[in-house]
Amino acid sequence: MPILPTERDPRLITVRRGGTLTDEHHRLLAEWAALCAEHVLYLFEQVQPRDIRPRDALDIGRAWIRGEVHMRDAHRAAFVANAAARGLPDPAKFAALSAGQAVAVAHVAAHDLGAAAYAIRAAAASAPAGEAVSARLRERDWQRERIPAEVRELVLDDQRRRSAICWNVFDD
Repeated sequence: MPILPTERDPRLITVRRGGTLTDEHHRLLAEWAALCAEHVLYLFEQVQPRDIRPRDALDIGRAWIRGEVHMRDAHRAAFVANAAARGLPDPAKFAALSAGQAVAVAHVAAHDLGAAAYAIRAAAASAPAGEAVSARLRERDWQRERIPAEVRELVLDDQRRRSAICWNVFDD
């Protein structure tokens, strides 16, 4: 299931690519996405303690935020983190995919919701039977509390618009 819409929101396209997203706001979205992914990364690391690919991807994403690596390097790291997810139980798989989405924000800002959505799915999948819904809502609310004020309305609006293609994880 795709997490990016077929028609892109110009608010999530950088100014240099014809949209309205500033570099500062792009970096804020990337940092928030990394924070979301990092919050559930332990679910991957419990299953694969020696596999550093998702954590390395988050480090590369943060290096991109600081201007220390090129977008192409961050984009490549997304594929590496995604590859770490293969064949794993859902909580670990979704945590690795969240990291892949977070570092992919360097390439396409709209991947921020992918990082958040996969983190929510990881939290829900790790919950005991019958507690998945409350775990999903707790993770969603935790993330929302950490959205930078400068991009808060953009992110919340995007969550409303794209929840259906993000497994409805942002719904109440």
